[in-house]
Amino acid sequence: MKNLLLGCILILPLAAGGTLSASPLPQEAIATATQLRDQALAGSGAWEVVESLTTEVGPRLAGTPADARAVAWAVEKFRGMGFDRVYTEPVRFPVWRRGHERAEVVAPWPQPLYVTALGRSVGTGGRIEAEVLEFSTLQDLEAAPEGSLAGKIAYISHRMERMRNGRGYGPAAAARGTGASLAARKGAVAFLLRSVGTDSDRLPHTGTMRYEDGVPRIAAAALSNPDADLLSNMLRRGQPVTLALDIDAGMDGEYESANVIAEVRGRERPDEIVIIGGHLDSWDLGTGAIDDAAGVAITARAGALIAALPQRPRRSVRVVAFANEEQGLLGGFAYAKAHADDITRHVTGAESDFGAGRIYAFSTSAVPEGAREVVEQIAGALAPLGIEHRPGEGSAGPDLIPMAQRGMAWAWLAQDGSDYFDYHHTANDTLDKVEAAALDQNVAAYAVFTWLAAESEVDFGSAPKTPPERP
Repeated sequence: MKNLLLGCILILPLAAGGTLSASPLPQEAIATATQLRDQALAGSGAWEVVESLTTEVGPRLAGTPADARAVAWAVEKFRGMGFDRVYTEPVRFPVWRRGHERAEVVAPWPQPLYVTALGRSVGTGGRIEAEVLEFSTLQDLEAAPEGSLAGKIAYISHRMERMRNGRGYGPAAAARGTGASLAARKGAVAFLLRSVGTDSDRLPHTGTMRYEDGVPRIAAAALSNPDADLLSNMLRRGQPVTLALDIDAGMDGEYESANVIAEVRGRERPDEIVIIGGHLDSWDLGTGAIDDAAGVAITARAGALIAALPQRPRRSVRVVAFANEEQGLLGGFAYAKAHADDITRHVTGAESDFGAGRIYAFSTSAVPEGAREVVEQIAGALAPLGIEHRPGEGSAGPDLIPMAQRGMAWAWLAQDGSDYFDYHHTANDTLDKVEAAALDQNVAAYAVFTWLAAESEVDFGSAPKTPPERP
């Protein structure tokens, strides 16, 4: 998940594109939703999909040969699930490569440190040595006088707060995203931060960052949480601390990947779409089991259960395995650009990109009055899964943010992320962190929501709007 821009769109006030006079969902539709729910809980097959992707492809860093293998895997896997159509849409982006990464304290107490380069970081150009200066927060670094970091390494020690809904991620990830350029403007020669994570493992968390135009580009890396503690303990003693960094990383040309799309064609309104999905890429440190093989598996199996019904839903269901979410929602932006004229056809959507924890809450974006009864029916069908209806909460999933910014209505199926950031973007993101029964509950929820939204006739509020400029 990660989840760039997490929390940026907490509630999008989407204009109602005209209300429809439609009946609430009939009992037959609710009965089918109950059947889907019970079938998924009895064994959805999602764990087997996660196992397949992590075993047969493994780490899927965007732009690497594993990226191409993942796309081929998804096409074959989706075709075997009984969808009416499986196809790809191109996504082009610059390639970032990771080489080696080393760090150590040179003085006054020499010892190694565990670091990982942040996505899109440049390298150090060889081994560099410099004194490190600590800042508690990004705001403290911003307040540092101009030139005060000349020749120094800037280090932000902010610790992410553990929360079920992941709200601690935004403040911590802000430093990861912009800290390097801010430090460079003050004269720093490199940038370090405490890993954006809630664990105490000696495994650093990677994640993407970005450079500000016109500012020198310096290497950026994350320290594991125990090593961040170690460095802060040294600095607390009041003596200058000198670090050595040797990072090999940088951009390397362009690459064309693809969003992989599978569809169940609607029986009456095939041009109206309920979209669900996850992202196919991962970082290179783990095998991308929770981020986001789980999301791909959950939504694909939900779509496959609907495809196996004797009758197609009224509207079409579209499952998307998005390309290169990790380095800036690039598959999501490519999808939004390709479908910019189809906003009203995308009646609503949801993305699974917050691990493999059980879903505990459901909400939707602002909807027309005519849809509220259907939303309540959907919430009622989800309630036996332990899912609470929480109107006014939530956000669009990361890869659906570009579509939501253009006016698409969205739904939020909130996963329990209490331990998600223990593993997020680390070498610990592996299959053993995934529980089959929790995946089945997720599939049940997505199948219920998707079937009922696709079977309904109501307007959920999708209406074209002008998106903000990309950062």
